[in-house]
Amino acid sequence: MSLPEPLRRRLGSFSRTVFTDSRRTGSQYPGDRPDNEIVSSLPLQMALYFNVYFFPFWWLSTVVMLHLKYPVLSDYYKFILVTIMILVSVIEIIRLYLGYMGNLQEKVPELAGFWLLSLLLQLPIILFLLFNEGLKIQPLERAVNIIFALFLTFQVVAAFVTLKRMVNKLATHFRLNEFDHPVPEFYSLGKEERAVPWLVGAHA
Repeated sequence: MSLPEPLRRRLGSFSRTVFTDSRRTGSQYPGDRPDNEIVSSLPLQMALYFNVYFFPFWWLSTVVMLHLKYPVLSDYYKFILVTIMILVSVIEIIRLYLGYMGNLQEKVPELAGFWLLSLLLQLPIILFLLFNEGLKIQPLERAVNIIFALFLTFQVVAAFVTLKRMVNKLATHFRLNEFDHPVPEFYSLGKEERAVPWLVGAHA
């Protein structure tokens, strides 16, 4: 299972635009191959691993607290919390899958999707659950949401650093490939031959 090709291209283009370090000019030596360089992030992978085990605990704690305080919530907040629980559950499954795929297999589009879901969707939702007092936040909810927010913050930062390294590796690899395939001699005629082409026929 992988991302649809149009979405992968868009995420790849987004990654090259945002994460490419324009100050880097590539390797100065053709022999410095980036192929064997591992750019996957061990800290990010550890955070994802613990996140996989923490999320069921967060989900169970939040559902239990929602069940206990549901009668005293206004209809407005009842609807919001139920919607948030569904959204967070779906987003988290997709997010963790993309994180694993992008980091372990060094796939830029998947890791960019993970970073965007973490930064633009999951983190704002968790912060809303953490700081909106109208939700009648219970101590257990506050504790698990703080841990979840810390996980997300660390993963956003680690994924950003890892994406920069991956994109710069790909850019360096592309430049080295260009170096390995020079322009053919047919397109590299000397100045004299290009300026006076009839001389070539005369010598023949």
